[in-house]
Amino acid sequence: MENMHHVRSTFDASANGYDAQRRKLIPCFDDFYGTAVSLAVTGAQEPRILDLGAGTGLLASMLLQKHPEARLTLVDLSDNMLAVAKERFGGQPDIAYVCQDYTSYSAEGEYDLIVSGLSIHHLSDEGKQAVYGQAFANLKPGGIFVNADQVLGRTPFIDTLYKQDWWNKIAASGLAQAELDAARERTKIDRMAGLGDQLDWLAQAGFADVDCVYKYFNFVVMYGRKPL
Repeated sequence: MENMHHVRSTFDASANGYDAQRRKLIPCFDDFYGTAVSLAVTGAQEPRILDLGAGTGLLASMLLQKHPEARLTLVDLSDNMLAVAKERFGGQPDIAYVCQDYTSYSAEGEYDLIVSGLSIHHLSDEGKQAVYGQAFANLKPGGIFVNADQVLGRTPFIDTLYKQDWWNKIAASGLAQAELDAARERTKIDRMAGLGDQLDWLAQAGFADVDCVYKYFNFVVMYGRKPL
Protein backbone atom coordinates (compact mmCIF):
# COMPACT_ATOMS: atom_id res chain seq x y z
CA MET A 1 0.00 0.00 0.00
CA GLU A 2 2.90 2.35 0.76
CA ASN A 3 4.18 1.91 -2.79
CA MET A 4 0.77 2.81 -4.21
CA HIS A 5 0.79 6.06 -2.22
CA HIS A 6 4.23 6.77 -3.69
CA VAL A 7 2.92 6.02 -7.19
CA ARG A 8 -0.01 8.38 -6.67
CA SER A 9 2.13 11.26 -5.39
CA THR A 10 4.73 10.77 -8.13
CA PHE A 11 2.21 10.96 -10.95
CA ASP A 12 0.18 13.73 -9.31
CA ALA A 13 3.38 15.78 -9.39
CA SER A 14 4.23 14.97 -13.02
CA ALA A 15 0.75 15.25 -14.59
CA ASN A 16 1.38 18.61 -16.24
CA GLY A 17 3.67 18.15 -19.19
CA TYR A 18 3.49 14.35 -19.00
CA ASP A 19 2.16 13.85 -22.53
CA ALA A 20 4.65 16.25 -24.08
CA GLN A 21 7.49 14.01 -22.90
CA ARG A 22 6.04 10.68 -23.99
CA ARG A 23 7.61 10.47 -27.45
CA LYS A 24 11.04 11.23 -26.06
CA LEU A 25 10.74 8.86 -23.10
CA ILE A 26 9.45 5.96 -25.22
CA PRO A 27 11.94 5.39 -28.07
CA CYS A 28 9.50 3.02 -29.80
CA PHE A 29 6.44 5.24 -29.22
CA ASP A 30 4.65 4.74 -32.55
CA ASP A 31 5.10 0.97 -32.80
CA PHE A 32 4.43 0.45 -29.10
CA TYR A 33 1.11 2.29 -28.96
CA GLY A 34 0.24 1.41 -32.54
CA THR A 35 0.47 -2.30 -31.77
CA ALA A 36 -1.72 -1.92 -28.69
CA VAL A 37 -4.37 -0.12 -30.70
CA SER A 38 -4.16 -2.65 -33.55
CA LEU A 39 -4.86 -5.48 -31.09
CA ALA A 40 -7.91 -3.75 -29.66
CA VAL A 41 -10.31 -5.47 -32.03
CA THR A 42 -14.01 -5.86 -31.31
CA GLY A 43 -17.13 -6.42 -33.36
CA ALA A 44 -19.23 -4.31 -31.01
CA GLN A 45 -20.68 -1.15 -32.57
CA GLU A 46 -20.46 0.77 -29.29
CA PRO A 47 -17.76 -1.14 -27.41
CA ARG A 48 -17.28 -0.73 -23.70
CA ILE A 49 -13.58 -0.09 -23.05
CA LEU A 50 -11.87 -0.07 -19.66
CA ASP A 51 -8.46 1.62 -19.38
CA LEU A 52 -6.52 0.60 -16.25
CA GLY A 53 -4.04 3.20 -15.08
CA ALA A 54 -5.38 5.52 -17.77
CA GLY A 55 -3.32 8.52 -16.67
CA THR A 56 -3.84 11.48 -18.99
CA GLY A 57 -5.95 9.45 -21.41
CA LEU A 58 -3.24 9.09 -24.05
CA LEU A 59 -3.98 5.47 -24.96
CA ALA A 60 -7.72 6.03 -24.54
CA SER A 61 -7.60 8.88 -27.06
CA MET A 62 -5.98 6.58 -29.62
CA LEU A 63 -8.60 3.91 -29.01
CA LEU A 64 -11.35 6.47 -29.41
CA GLN A 65 -10.03 7.33 -32.87
CA LYS A 66 -10.37 3.66 -33.79
CA HIS A 67 -13.70 3.17 -32.01
CA PRO A 68 -15.43 6.61 -32.08
CA GLU A 69 -18.67 5.20 -30.66
CA ALA A 70 -16.93 3.58 -27.69
CA ARG A 71 -18.00 4.05 -24.09
CA LEU A 72 -14.85 4.51 -22.03
CA THR A 73 -14.06 4.04 -18.36
CA LEU A 74 -10.74 5.53 -17.26
CA VAL A 75 -9.41 4.33 -13.91
CA ASP A 76 -6.35 5.85 -12.27
CA LEU A 77 -4.94 6.53 -8.79
CA SER A 78 -3.98 10.11 -9.62
CA ASP A 79 -6.59 12.88 -9.51
CA ASN A 80 -4.18 15.18 -11.33
CA MET A 81 -3.67 12.72 -14.17
CA LEU A 82 -7.43 12.25 -14.58
CA ALA A 83 -7.87 16.03 -14.54
CA VAL A 84 -5.61 16.21 -17.60
CA ALA A 85 -7.66 13.42 -19.21
CA LYS A 86 -10.89 15.33 -18.57
CA GLU A 87 -9.37 18.41 -20.19
CA ARG A 88 -8.24 16.29 -23.15
CA PHE A 89 -11.72 14.91 -23.77
CA GLY A 90 -13.62 18.05 -22.79
CA GLY A 91 -17.31 17.40 -22.31
CA GLN A 92 -17.29 14.33 -24.52
CA PRO A 93 -20.08 11.98 -23.45
CA ASP A 94 -19.73 8.29 -22.64
CA ILE A 95 -16.47 8.72 -20.73
CA ALA A 96 -16.39 7.88 -17.04
CA TYR A 97 -13.49 8.81 -14.75
CA VAL A 98 -12.79 6.68 -11.68
CA CYS A 99 -10.06 7.65 -9.21
CA GLN A 100 -9.18 4.49 -7.33
CA ASP A 101 -6.77 1.57 -7.05
CA TYR A 102 -7.66 -0.53 -10.08
CA THR A 103 -6.23 -3.80 -8.69
CA SER A 104 -9.65 -4.52 -7.22
CA TYR A 105 -11.84 -2.68 -9.73
CA SER A 106 -15.05 -4.60 -10.28
CA ALA A 107 -17.18 -3.51 -13.21
CA GLU A 108 -20.92 -3.07 -13.18
CA GLY A 109 -21.27 -5.03 -16.40
CA GLU A 110 -18.72 -6.53 -18.72
CA TYR A 111 -16.32 -4.83 -21.12
CA ASP A 112 -15.49 -5.66 -24.73
CA LEU A 113 -11.92 -4.41 -24.34
CA ILE A 114 -9.67 -3.87 -21.34
CA VAL A 115 -6.36 -2.13 -21.87
CA SER A 116 -3.49 -0.79 -19.83
CA GLY A 117 -0.52 1.34 -20.86
CA LEU A 118 2.68 1.64 -18.84
CA SER A 119 1.00 1.18 -15.48
CA ILE A 120 0.89 -2.44 -14.27
CA HIS A 121 4.68 -2.55 -13.89
CA HIS A 122 4.26 -0.35 -10.80
CA LEU A 123 2.46 -3.18 -8.98
CA SER A 124 3.87 -6.03 -6.94
CA ASP A 125 3.84 -9.47 -8.56
CA GLU A 126 0.78 -10.30 -6.48
CA GLY A 127 -0.86 -7.09 -7.63
CA LYS A 128 -0.16 -7.89 -11.27
CA GLN A 129 -1.75 -11.32 -10.88
CA ALA A 130 -4.76 -9.77 -9.15
CA VAL A 131 -5.22 -7.31 -12.01
CA TYR A 132 -5.03 -10.05 -14.62
CA GLY A 133 -7.62 -12.09 -12.74
CA GLN A 134 -9.91 -9.10 -12.29
CA ALA A 135 -9.54 -8.12 -15.95
CA PHE A 136 -10.60 -11.61 -16.97
CA ALA A 137 -13.66 -11.36 -14.71
CA ASN A 138 -14.59 -7.93 -16.09
CA LEU A 139 -14.45 -8.96 -19.76
CA LYS A 140 -17.28 -10.28 -21.88
CA PRO A 141 -16.70 -13.74 -23.39
CA GLY A 142 -14.61 -13.09 -26.48
CA GLY A 143 -13.31 -9.85 -24.96
CA ILE A 144 -9.70 -8.75 -25.39
CA PHE A 145 -7.10 -7.68 -22.85
CA VAL A 146 -4.06 -5.70 -24.02
CA ASN A 147 -1.23 -4.68 -21.70
CA ALA A 148 1.40 -2.35 -23.19
CA ASP A 149 4.05 -2.21 -20.51
CA GLN A 150 7.65 -2.67 -19.43
CA VAL A 151 9.24 -5.91 -18.26
CA LEU A 152 12.48 -7.11 -16.73
CA GLY A 153 15.19 -8.59 -18.89
CA ARG A 154 15.60 -12.37 -18.63
CA THR A 155 18.93 -12.05 -16.84
CA PRO A 156 20.51 -9.26 -14.76
CA PHE A 157 22.95 -8.60 -17.61
CA ILE A 158 20.15 -8.26 -20.18
CA ASP A 159 18.11 -6.08 -17.82
CA THR A 160 21.07 -3.74 -17.36
CA LEU A 161 21.49 -3.67 -21.15
CA TYR A 162 17.83 -2.66 -21.55
CA LYS A 163 18.06 0.11 -18.97
CA GLN A 164 21.31 1.51 -20.36
CA ASP A 165 19.93 1.56 -23.89
CA TRP A 166 16.85 3.44 -22.66
CA TRP A 167 18.91 5.95 -20.74
CA ASN A 168 21.27 6.58 -23.66
CA LYS A 169 18.34 7.24 -25.97
CA ILE A 170 16.40 9.59 -23.70
CA ALA A 171 19.61 11.42 -22.75
CA ALA A 172 20.07 12.19 -26.46
CA SER A 173 16.39 13.04 -27.01
CA GLY A 174 16.56 16.74 -26.24
CA LEU A 175 14.79 16.54 -22.87
CA ALA A 176 15.90 19.16 -20.37
CA GLN A 177 18.04 18.01 -17.47
CA ALA A 178 15.17 18.51 -15.03
CA GLU A 179 12.98 16.26 -17.17
CA LEU A 180 15.71 13.62 -17.33
CA ASP A 181 16.11 13.77 -13.55
CA ALA A 182 12.36 13.40 -13.06
CA ALA A 183 12.26 10.42 -15.43
CA ARG A 184 15.08 8.72 -13.54
CA GLU A 185 13.30 9.43 -10.25
CA ARG A 186 10.11 7.79 -11.53
CA THR A 187 11.99 4.57 -12.26
CA LYS A 188 12.37 4.16 -8.49
CA ILE A 189 8.70 3.16 -8.24
CA ASP A 190 9.01 0.51 -10.96
CA ARG A 191 8.40 -3.09 -9.86
CA MET A 192 8.84 -4.85 -13.17
CA ALA A 193 8.44 -8.60 -13.61
CA GLY A 194 9.68 -10.91 -16.33
CA LEU A 195 7.77 -11.35 -19.56
CA GLY A 196 7.55 -15.13 -19.25
CA ASP A 197 6.08 -14.91 -15.76
CA GLN A 198 3.44 -12.45 -16.89
CA LEU A 199 2.38 -14.52 -19.88
CA ASP A 200 2.02 -17.45 -17.48
CA TRP A 201 -0.07 -15.34 -15.11
CA LEU A 202 -2.38 -14.29 -17.94
CA ALA A 203 -2.89 -17.93 -18.90
CA GLN A 204 -3.48 -18.89 -15.28
CA ALA A 205 -6.12 -16.15 -15.04
CA GLY A 206 -8.00 -17.95 -17.82
CA PHE A 207 -6.96 -16.04 -20.93
CA ALA A 208 -6.54 -17.92 -24.20
CA ASP A 209 -4.18 -17.13 -27.08
CA VAL A 210 -1.80 -15.37 -24.71
CA ASP A 211 1.18 -13.86 -26.48
CA CYS A 212 3.75 -11.08 -26.54
CA VAL A 213 2.92 -9.46 -29.86
CA TYR A 214 5.51 -6.68 -29.74
CA LYS A 215 8.85 -6.30 -27.98
CA TYR A 216 11.50 -3.57 -28.08
CA PHE A 217 14.06 -4.07 -25.32
CA ASN A 218 11.87 -3.91 -22.18
CA PHE A 219 8.82 -2.37 -23.88
CA VAL A 220 6.28 -5.08 -24.69
CA VAL A 221 2.65 -5.48 -25.73
CA MET A 222 0.90 -8.51 -24.25
CA TYR A 223 -2.38 -9.98 -25.46
CA GLY A 224 -5.02 -12.31 -24.10
CA ARG A 225 -8.57 -13.28 -25.11
CA LYS A 226 -11.41 -14.43 -22.88
CA PRO A 227 -12.79 -17.62 -24.46
CA LEU A 228 -16.38 -17.63 -25.69
